[in-house]
Amino acid sequence: MTTYKHTVEEADRFNKHGIDLTVYGNHDPSATVVHVHVERGHFQEFCNVRSSYIYYIVSGQGMFYLDGEEIAVGSTDLIAVPPNTRIHYFGTMEMVLTVAPAFDERDERHVRFVGESESPYHR
Repeated sequence: MTTYKHTVEEADRFNKHGIDLTVYGNHDPSATVVHVHVERGHFQEFCNVRSSYIYYIVSGQGMFYLDGEEIAVGSTDLIAVPPNTRIHYFGTMEMVLTVAPAFDERDERHVRFVGESESPYHR
């Protein structure tokens, strides 16, 4: 039987390198949808060798670093990150992330941990 609706109560929730993640219905091989809440930044630079990461900024503002390129973002912006692109970001944001094809931890590559002192918002 196909499940069409996925609730927050059924979702996997955890914190990873400074971001709060709620992963919905991780059963569809075509995509994974994640609610991302970040207060200061994602303190890990990483890439995915197979999947694209598509971030929709629901609210807030921040700075994405994609292969070292600095990209300012804010509410209603969409950031499309192709496979093999190094990613990390700073700011206070609520985002919806779609990973396509679906996230598989075997495809994620750690590049480095990022210090808070690297943030343009660091005080």
